[in-house]
Amino acid sequence: MSLQQDLEKRSGNKCELCSATNNLAVYDVKPTITGGGGMDGSLLACEICITQIENSEEMDANHWRCLNDSMWSEFRAVKVVAWRMLSRLRNEGWPKDLLDMMYLEDDDLRFAKETGDHLDESEKIIHRDANGAILQAGDSVVLIKDLKVKGSSMVAKQGTAVRRISLDHENAKYIEGKVGPTQIVIITDYVKKMAEKE
Repeated sequence: MSLQQDLEKRSGNKCELCSATNNLAVYDVKPTITGGGGMDGSLLACEICITQIENSEEMDANHWRCLNDSMWSEFRAVKVVAWRMLSRLRNEGWPKDLLDMMYLEDDDLRFAKETGDHLDESEKIIHRDANGAILQAGDSVVLIKDLKVKGSSMVAKQGTAVRRISLDHENAKYIEGKVGPTQIVIITDYVKKMAEKE
């Protein structure tokens, strides 16, 4: 069975966030490097939910009252997205009450915090590539110069693609990613964000 079929079976062919039954698709919870993807890191969601998850400007707070039910899901991906959306909406009042009731295991909470939805805009650290483009967890970048990897004789060559990066939440200049089998820290000044199709 495909992932979509597995998720349809798990959810009873309903959006796992709002219970809608039409325009359903698999949503991989970002960043996939730390837990998204597969049954554990994906959920079945409707077009309305996915659009609002990916575009904060299109948020309709009333739509997310559905989280009153879905936040109690036994599935990690559903809980993580519910926590993120409630965190984004916490200034509305009612989402803060739901967040106070919600419990996530430490690993799930770390995963939920990866996107920074729980931070106020002034607290968020923005990672930018050499051209000033904003980098997000899960993006792919390309090195724009040869980089010596500290603690090894390896040199990461200019033009090397680093896929599914993760962000350092304390330093806007640092990202992490794999070059070959090695996980390395890279300074954002030396990378360029890759377009989705590259």
